[in-house]
Amino acid sequence: MDNKEIIIQAAIALIEEKGEDLDTVTVREISKKAGVGLGLVNYHFGNKDKLMELCVERIINGIVEQFKSIREKTEVFTPFEKLEYLGNMTLDFLFEHYAVSRISALTDMKNPKPDDNTHRTYAAYLPLVAACRPDWDELTVKRKTFCLISVMQQTFLRYEMTQEILAIDLSQKENRRAWHTQILHDILEV
Repeated sequence: MDNKEIIIQAAIALIEEKGEDLDTVTVREISKKAGVGLGLVNYHFGNKDKLMELCVERIINGIVEQFKSIREKTEVFTPFEKLEYLGNMTLDFLFEHYAVSRISALTDMKNPKPDDNTHRTYAAYLPLVAACRPDWDELTVKRKTFCLISVMQQTFLRYEMTQEILAIDLSQKENRRAWHTQILHDILEV
């Protein structure tokens, strides 16, 4: 394993240790855990924020890969139930890992890439939306899937505003699930 990868693994380990308190992770801690000089961390990544963004992307990529395993768990579900299940998993992860998820969503919005976490999430949802509405043409499915992912991101990033406007406390799992189900009905028109 090269030094760059060792640094990434050390940073991910510190993120996992510290949980949602990412601001307390320092470059000095990362370099110590990786067993490399402080300058090497800055040389490879420029600054802590860039390293954190990369680590968060890796963490989220692992979660997106786990979404693929839900096919086995949900074989007997209807397409709508599968979409509802995946959405609940997504929203639960976002709210339960707020700091990491916020960095991921904002990074994707600030610097969109063809295979970023938002795009990978979109790709996971696209066939489920299509299965829910086989009567829709491909462009409509793409547009509605885009709307669904956008609403979920906004639901997460602006949950306090949603609470203020709609009087829904999305920090509560039951409320998130009811909200998500309603959004699915609204977007899918079912």
